Amino acid sequence: MALDIVIMAAGQGTRMKSKRPKVLHQLAGRPLLQHVLHAAAGLGAEGIVVITGHGAEQVEAAVSAPHLSFVRQMPQLGTGHAVQQAVPKLHAEGTTLILNGDVPLIEAATARALIEACGGMRLALLTVDLADPSGYGRIVRGDPAGRGAVEGGRVHAIREHKDASPSERLITEVYTGAMAAPTALLKRWLAALKNDNVQHEYYLTDVVAMAVNEGVPVVTAQPASETEVLGVNSPLQLAELERRLQRRQAETLMETGVRLVDPERFDQRGELRCGADVDIDVNCIFEGTVVLGHDVRIGANCVIRNAIIADGVVIHPFTHIDGEALGVRVGAGSLIGPFARLRPGAVLAEDVHIGNFVEVKNSTLARGAKANHLAYLGDATVGERVNYGAGSITANYDGANKHRTVIGADVHVGSNCVLVAPVTLGDGATIGGGSTIAKDAPAGQLTVARSKQVSLAGWKRPVKKAK
Repeated sequence: MALDIVIMAAGQGTRMKSKRPKVLHQLAGRPLLQHVLHAAAGLGAEGIVVITGHGAEQVEAAVSAPHLSFVRQMPQLGTGHAVQQAVPKLHAEGTTLILNGDVPLIEAATARALIEACGGMRLALLTVDLADPSGYGRIVRGDPAGRGAVEGGRVHAIREHKDASPSERLITEVYTGAMAAPTALLKRWLAALKNDNVQHEYYLTDVVAMAVNEGVPVVTAQPASETEVLGVNSPLQLAELERRLQRRQAETLMETGVRLVDPERFDQRGELRCGADVDIDVNCIFEGTVVLGHDVRIGANCVIRNAIIADGVVIHPFTHIDGEALGVRVGAGSLIGPFARLRPGAVLAEDVHIGNFVEVKNSTLARGAKANHLAYLGDATVGERVNYGAGSITANYDGANKHRTVIGADVHVGSNCVLVAPVTLGDGATIGGGSTIAKDAPAGQLTVARSKQVSLAGWKRPVKKAK
């Protein structure tokens, strides 16, 4: 039986007070809509249709998923009108699952349970009980004979908040915006929608009454937690959902043995995989794909993105590692920071030391190499046991092209040196402090390139002229 998934993402989201389409606001480093697509991708649908409207071009360019297509709702005349735009994309038979692009944390298991509740013959609604149901459509239930509302009775309608009576607004069971329906029936119901309501809009929820009138069973399913079905309509709601998600991710990590000093001060904005005995201090942010080996320690206030950190590495506080597309690799037993910066293409072997205010970009450092303070290594190949002095840099850019610096094993580079690439320092070379090296330095020799020191007798400092 064919499964189609329709995701509504056409709304402007005026309460966000932003030029950005609401479904593109970020939650844990990904657009809200991409979270929904991630859940949908695991359901085996033959087609996923996203309904766009406000900022359609931006939305369509920003997200991706298997079997994805788009339709546009112009103008926006309600949720029923939105789904009507997707009808030509749906199979003639099977099941259609309807989700919302601003309800990002629905789990695939919950969506699958909703599909199973539908079974290709029933209208299935995802509902939840909320302490404060304001703004949500209420689930109106009645007894089989239709003699008024009965708790636990059959669903006979969804009443939108704006249209609900005072007694209906007391109902705490609400419709979450997700439903599964037999596709053939859904198409017929959508064609029959009317806009005779307070908003003069076509409500998708009116299909419930149509199903009841036709004798089609209306059933419900519930999520594992209300967090799955909370929507985002304002910056405050987005921030609250961010904290819920981060807490959930933190708890998942701690259940595997990761030690977080304070799970309330932890942010995972991508994929984080950890080995045994990993310690993470407060205010650390992990983005993209990050792998931490066994016995890794991450100090406070670090940002790590797209990096592989091997066993036994210590990342001291305030270190910034950003691998972007190239990635960063840190070998076992290395010490990084504090206040270090590793940029794309930094590949460090075992027992490398990168100290405070050292920046490494597109460079490889062999086992035991050290750059302990105030230095820059860009487009460099650094051999084993190199000691790279404070204040030294590789001048790798000539204004038009990048050039590489090769530093052999056991080289000692003194403080405040400039290595003008392309240049090679032979194994065991020593570079005198304050040198500007523009030619290759021979192996095993001391190379110094600085002007002769001169002292001028009788010279006096300038003094300010009297006013």
